[in-house]
Amino acid sequence: MRFGLAQRLGTIAALAMVLATPTQMRAQGPMGTPPASSALSIPGSQQMQPEELNRLLATRGVNKPLMLQVGSHLLYAEAHIAGSEYVGPGSQPVGLDLLKNRVAQLSHSTFIVLYCGCCPWNRCPNMGPAFKLLHDLGFTNVKALYLANNLGTDWVDKGYPIERGR
Repeated sequence: MRFGLAQRLGTIAALAMVLATPTQMRAQGPMGTPPASSALSIPGSQQMQPEELNRLLATRGVNKPLMLQVGSHLLYAEAHIAGSEYVGPGSQPVGLDLLKNRVAQLSHSTFIVLYCGCCPWNRCPNMGPAFKLLHDLGFTNVKALYLANNLGTDWVDKGYPIERGR
């Protein structure tokens, strides 16, 4: 029996639907866009590469950003970017409240760099909500540190400055 092109495409589409996991199906919002809770929702123009942040931190006489870690406190205590502050997990209401309180008295033009580093960027539950909150509050100079794999691989293993504890 021969199948026409339309039948073959229909069969392929049906197989793709069967093989798609619920996680993959939930990972997209309307029209295939990532939900605001995903780091994938942060535009590339608002992301900063680790090499870029490291160079900025090493340069004397430049406006240093306020660096806020929005992931796990355990990860922060183990190792964090030197000079950064822990504000709580961006995926939790308590973390978002801590972030909101931390920036409440700041000018909306304050240079802020958010980072997490708990897991690969495409699975990070903390960056999207924290980034969205700052933009919703009116902050205009916010960057998200793009850590493709995690803080260990993309920052610590490269020998960039860290602190431990707290």
